[in-house]
Amino acid sequence: MSEFGSHNYPTNVRELFNLRHSSLRVTVERAFGALKNRFCILDNKPFHTYKTQVKLVLAYCILHNWIIGFGMDEVVPEEEGFLGIKPEGDETQPVGDMLSQDSAGMALRRDGICTAMWAARGTSRI
Repeated sequence: MSEFGSHNYPTNVRELFNLRHSSLRVTVERAFGALKNRFCILDNKPFHTYKTQVKLVLAYCILHNWIIGFGMDEVVPEEEGFLGIKPEGDETQPVGDMLSQDSAGMALRRDGICTAMWAARGTSRI
């Protein structure tokens, strides 16, 4: 991201995509950092299925936003009370297999996003 200052704009589709992707990744990493600071259980090795992990992150995001909006409340228990949760059964399909199944389809989708961003670059900010 440091390559692209105020006078050095992306010159092609790939550079624009990489710039925006990098910017989004930094934002997402900051968000997960904030969640991990608030809910320490996220720093532990996950013992839930992948599907449940996704739901937990969503629930923590909702709780985080609620706490920011309304502050701590006696209705929201301290996280330490949840550390005794029992692990769920094994996943039926490893996460690595799920991620690699559709790499060609995702590459096509990425290229479509790149093209759309490049076509709209004059109408939005970088």
